[in-house]
Amino acid sequence: MKQLTKIICIANQKGGVGKTTTAVNLAASLAATERPTLLIDIDPQGNATSGVGVDKTALRHTIYDALINEADAGNMIIDTGQPFLHILPANSDLAGAELELATMTGREQKLKFVVASLAERYRYIIIDCPPSLNLLTINSMTAADSVLIPLQCEFYAMEGLSQILQTIRLIQKNLNPLLKIEGILLTMFDARGNLGKEVATEIRSHFPGQVFESVIPRNVRLAEAPSHGKPVIYYDITSRGAASYLQLAREIIQREKNNG
Repeated sequence: MKQLTKIICIANQKGGVGKTTTAVNLAASLAATERPTLLIDIDPQGNATSGVGVDKTALRHTIYDALINEADAGNMIIDTGQPFLHILPANSDLAGAELELATMTGREQKLKFVVASLAERYRYIIIDCPPSLNLLTINSMTAADSVLIPLQCEFYAMEGLSQILQTIRLIQKNLNPLLKIEGILLTMFDARGNLGKEVATEIRSHFPGQVFESVIPRNVRLAEAPSHGKPVIYYDITSRGAASYLQLAREIIQREKNNG
């Protein structure tokens, strides 16, 4: 029996926590296990799009056309050149979508219908949200099975977490009762100081069972990879950044098997 598609959105209204880095590298790591994977970029900055080597300035059609004009999203999917990994791209056209969606009937459900039209082609769909809890993020959570929350290992890590958890509860209550928290992912972890370890311990104690064992370190190769238009596993497979995202992909697959 064919396994169902798993749809994970990567969300945190706080910028600079490794959200797009996680979307790109988790998608690539899942694809590396030979599971067909689609990365959906719904951030007007289009960084996930350029992060897999697609020139966002040269795009004629993007997810904007699927959301606003109801164009066939299947025609906009781009093969990244990396085995089993495709992208539904975005660019700055998407910046106006928020205002245009606001006047539409069923505005929170637009992405859900786009995803439904594509789901049977893929085992995993990873959605990279904007760094805000806006209508595009609400669309993503409404379309997804689960939310993965990247959280930077810093002093103010807990600040803002309550806001996204409250948004998830509202989505569960009003739009997507089956939405789950995939997990909290600790990012930008620096093992050399005590602060990162203290923050990690605090978050694990506050959210038992909801924090991934996999931890994403601060890593030069991870930071360099987007400028080369490559996920880190194709930029430097030997780096700690690559190892950590491959481990995260294995953890998600294993959790699914355990729960299935």
